Amino acid sequence: MDILLSGLEIIARWDVIAALLIGSIGGVMVGAMPGVGAAVAIAIMLPATFSLEPIVGLTALLGVYGSSMFGGAIPAILINTPGTPVNALTTYDGYPMTKRGEARRALSLAYSASFFGGVFSILCLILLAPVLARVAPMFGAREIFLAALLGIVLVVVTHRGQVLAAGMLVCYGIFLKTVGLEGAGYTQRYTFGQTWLASGIDLIVVVLGLFALSQAFVLLTGRDQKYELPAMTKAGFFSSMAEILRFKRVATVASSFGVICGMIPGVGEFMSQFLSYGYAQKTSKTPDLFGKGNPEGIVASEAANNSVPAAAMIPLLALGIPGEELTAMMLAVFYVHNVIPGPQLFQNQMDFVVALYIALFILNVLVVFFLLVATNSLMKVMLIPNRFLGMMILTFSLIGVYSLRNSLKDCAVAAAFGVFGFILKRLNWPTSPIILGMVLGGLMEAKFRTAMARVDTPWDFINRPIAFVLFSMIVIAIGLHVVSVVRDRRRVSGNA
Repeated sequence: MDILLSGLEIIARWDVIAALLIGSIGGVMVGAMPGVGAAVAIAIMLPATFSLEPIVGLTALLGVYGSSMFGGAIPAILINTPGTPVNALTTYDGYPMTKRGEARRALSLAYSASFFGGVFSILCLILLAPVLARVAPMFGAREIFLAALLGIVLVVVTHRGQVLAAGMLVCYGIFLKTVGLEGAGYTQRYTFGQTWLASGIDLIVVVLGLFALSQAFVLLTGRDQKYELPAMTKAGFFSSMAEILRFKRVATVASSFGVICGMIPGVGEFMSQFLSYGYAQKTSKTPDLFGKGNPEGIVASEAANNSVPAAAMIPLLALGIPGEELTAMMLAVFYVHNVIPGPQLFQNQMDFVVALYIALFILNVLVVFFLLVATNSLMKVMLIPNRFLGMMILTFSLIGVYSLRNSLKDCAVAAAFGVFGFILKRLNWPTSPIILGMVLGGLMEAKFRTAMARVDTPWDFINRPIAFVLFSMIVIAIGLHVVSVVRDRRRVSGNA
């Protein structure tokens, strides 16, 4: 109870609530803009939060992270274009309902299912917190190094078909982190005599380049999309919100899938959605209507994807392991604000963790209320031309980079990473492994050095229970990936 009160005390400040409100509404608006996405918004907002207190900056960015999927359902249902990639499955049943004049009902179901999934996962997060707090003291340098290595391995092997590319990009990120003054011996690494490289390559500059500037280039080089908004009935949103109770079984199971998939790094929203959608279809009395406007399909999809963010915070906060691109971004956000996720966070700053849980709950309430009163206005956001959006992202990103250190060199570095990110997107290669490598690379180096001072043989590195479990998980993850690759090649050769 004392920890809960401490958490409430941290969050009950006007600046924290204002940051959460701005982040939540901003996240919904960004989610409603096809082609932008939460990662771009977080990258743009990151420099602006740098000078704020950690809890203020983190709640603002947490608001964007947690609310973007709410907004992403709007274009998915109204114009058959998902606002964020994870809303893609919502188009299957949402858009057919819109075509038969049930747009408001579809939106209400999406909002209520998202709220249900969000609150469900927060409750799971709160229930697991005491367990994580008890395990936290068992983590030393070896365990933290292995947990970080496990995070990298899981994120790499889950990029099926792109494992080599993801592995190379992670290594590139780790290399970028080594540039500059080395901490132990104070020697310069890979600076080539350039004084501006002595302080290293700034993580925020890379984040803005890879996520925001690259997306600006994509929007500027593409064509403007023209959407036709559907006519809306006069029925209110509030009256349809209660309809979620008719589908409480589907919502509960979908949220459970979301929590489980969110806790497993590298699985995330897509797997939880397909599992939930498949379950809803198999257990439905009207399976033939799936894909043709079945409300159960919307509930399954939205409850599953919105229960993932809070669940993904469990491995992120407890072990510092991101599950996918957005949680890799959030990991970078935590490091930028000097909040180091990991066992020590649960051991030493439990009230801070509880404050983040409370912020997530308030976020869901704020977003649903905002959507219920502002959906008609949000629909106009979808009509903003892509090239105008691209120019806005480009301008705000460069202002953000320059404001960090008033340096044009930072702008040039960000532009270079923007071009690199643009090329990666054209090649359909992932960009998040670079950020993951930069964030975890420095941590792994520091913990490896500390651990090596206390071991005599390789066995000493894994002879403690948690270290052995983490090492076993690394071996199993790599082994399962090798088996799947061999099986796929045999299947291909058998079909040839």
